[in-house]
Amino acid sequence: MGLTSVGIGSGMDISGIVTALVNAESAGKTARFDVTEGKLNAQISGIGTLKSTMSEFKDKLATLAKAETFASQKVSTSSKEYLSATVDKDAVSGSYLIKVEQLAQSQKKGTAVAADATSAVGEGTLTIGVGTGTPFNINVSDTDSLTSIMDKINGSASNTDVTATIVSGELGPQLVLGSKKTGEDNLISVTAVNTGAGTGLSDVFTMSELTPAKNAIAHIDGVKVVSQTNEMKTAITGVSLTLTAADLAKTTTVSVTKDTGKTKSAIEDFVKSYNSMMTSINDLTGYNAETKKSGVMQGDALPRSIQSQVRSILSSSFSTSSGSDSLASFGIKTTREGLLEIDAKKLTESIDTRGADITSLFTTENTGLATKMSEMLDSYVKTGGIIDSRDTSLDEQVSRIQDSRVALNLRMASYSERLYKQYNAMDSVVASLNSQSSNLTARLNSLPGLVRKS
Repeated sequence: MGLTSVGIGSGMDISGIVTALVNAESAGKTARFDVTEGKLNAQISGIGTLKSTMSEFKDKLATLAKAETFASQKVSTSSKEYLSATVDKDAVSGSYLIKVEQLAQSQKKGTAVAADATSAVGEGTLTIGVGTGTPFNINVSDTDSLTSIMDKINGSASNTDVTATIVSGELGPQLVLGSKKTGEDNLISVTAVNTGAGTGLSDVFTMSELTPAKNAIAHIDGVKVVSQTNEMKTAITGVSLTLTAADLAKTTTVSVTKDTGKTKSAIEDFVKSYNSMMTSINDLTGYNAETKKSGVMQGDALPRSIQSQVRSILSSSFSTSSGSDSLASFGIKTTREGLLEIDAKKLTESIDTRGADITSLFTTENTGLATKMSEMLDSYVKTGGIIDSRDTSLDEQVSRIQDSRVALNLRMASYSERLYKQYNAMDSVVASLNSQSSNLTARLNSLPGLVRKS
């Protein structure tokens, strides 16, 4: 690049001059790039905020679109000692008096007592089954003991119904089989077939019952209910009981009531999320007089369009079992600022007395508030939706600016190189002229009779 600092011939700061000229040429363009890119990044951030708050609001709507949010029940028990209970949407409000007579129990059977758990018991085949399940076979070699047979039973891929263990009592060890299923329908069967000499295997596997199988028995409002397990899921419509202890002399009261708190909480979450979304849109598009700053999306038609559509849906009337209703009918009103507020007393009364109407308003398929609002929001926030398209467009604009920066840097590098060549060429000419001047001055000074200036 030649001379790049103070010019030898001219005494000029060539590097400083070139830098100043290059900066003067590029500064305006770089500043415009910075301003434009800053605005685009702010808009990208705003789009992200908008999508996030809309998605959160849409999630709250998903809860309000479910009928069980409004028709849900809750259950309580007078005591947790004998049973627990859960309910689903089909449960009917009421009280039930329950006495637990007997818990379900699985059967256990034991082999004959062996001399010890590690001695061979005889060669053959064991066929083991539980209730109506598919039996499985265990091949016993002439070296197998109770311990190894136990391992084969527990390790069999075909065994899903029994567990085997060895219990060493006062008379000696026994192999004990226990059913994994409770109830009188799940009895254990064992058939031993000898294939070697003697009858050792069949003699040992002469099974005796150690623990009988039992069904669970409960009395619900005087009605006897029998179950193979301690789970009674169909005894009371919509109520599942889990029996934990038995005492026929003790009564547990199970009470099923409407869960109005769940409905109210879902509506409160909906209002809170709506207000948060609308506040975010206002912040993105408005002007703050205190800070004297405009929102990053001020003048953008997208957020204003969303805001307008949401308000239009909320102010609509919806068909219910009692006719045409609006949110205001149930104590959910719009403020002057365009936000929602709840009249808690009116909402509670509406949930208690007009449950079917408020359910219809929110949950009716295709025409309910939650469904219509969700569909509208989904067109914006779904993958590949309107907001994603806007975000992609902004990203592309930022990318083009970055490409322009690269192109500008290349042009400025070429411009800088050209300037250095020009100034260095000038410096060489000045250096040559200075040299000639010095030589001429020296020769003139050497002429006879010339009087030098001091």
